[in-house]
Amino acid sequence: MSTRLLHIIATPRGLASNTGRVSSVLIEELHQKYDDLEVTTLDLFSADLPAVAGVNIKSKYALMTGQPVDEAATGSWQEIERTIEQFLAADLYVLTVPMWNFGIPYALKYYIDAIVQPGYLFTYNEQGQPVGLVEGKKMVCVTSRGGDYSQPPMSELDQVQSYLGSIFGFVGISDIEFFPVQPCDVTVELRNAAAKAAIADVRAWVATGAWDAQPAVSLAP
Repeated sequence: MSTRLLHIIATPRGLASNTGRVSSVLIEELHQKYDDLEVTTLDLFSADLPAVAGVNIKSKYALMTGQPVDEAATGSWQEIERTIEQFLAADLYVLTVPMWNFGIPYALKYYIDAIVQPGYLFTYNEQGQPVGLVEGKKMVCVTSRGGDYSQPPMSELDQVQSYLGSIFGFVGISDIEFFPVQPCDVTVELRNAAAKAAIADVRAWVATGAWDAQPAVSLAP
C-alpha cells in the first residue's frame, strides 16, 4: 500500500516562493526515503473550493442538530464532502504557508473552514467536549516570514504557528512539525541563509525516519 501525501500550497507564487523552495526539497527528500510515496498537490490559489456560505451553511447547521441535508442542497454539500474526502485520504500532509499580515493567507483559511466540519473532522462527546476524528496522521508545516519573528517582541505578533497547531490539533493531528524560513524580505543574503538553514533542517528531519506511514482515516458517515 502506498504512502499518500497531500501537499497543500497556500501561496500564489507556488513552489517558486521562498516557502515553496524549502517544501519542494522536503518532498524530494521524502520521495527518496519512501519509494511508495504518492503525492497529491492542492494549490489553493487555483483550486475551485466549495463555498462556505448559502445552502452549505444551512446544511452544516442541519447536520449539527441531527437533521438531514435538504434534498435541494445535496449536490452543493457533496462538494464539501469531496474536499473533506481528499483531505482524509492522505496519510501525511505538507503545508506550504507564508505569513500574511501576521496570520495565514485567506485561501488557506477558506480551505480550513470548508473541511473542519462536525461529524467529519471532529465531533462532540456526551459532555459536550470536542473530539478530533483525524487520527494517526502526521503533518509538516513549512512557513515563511518577511521579517524575523523568532524572538520577542516580534514573536508575539506571529499567529501562523499557533493557529495551525491549534486548528489541526483540534481535529486530532497532534504530530505536527514546523520549519520556519525567516527573514525573507530584509536582504538577499539573509533570505538565502534562512532558506539554506531550513533546507538543512528538513533534510536532517527526514533522515530520522520520523514520517513512517500511518493508516488513513475514512470519511465519517
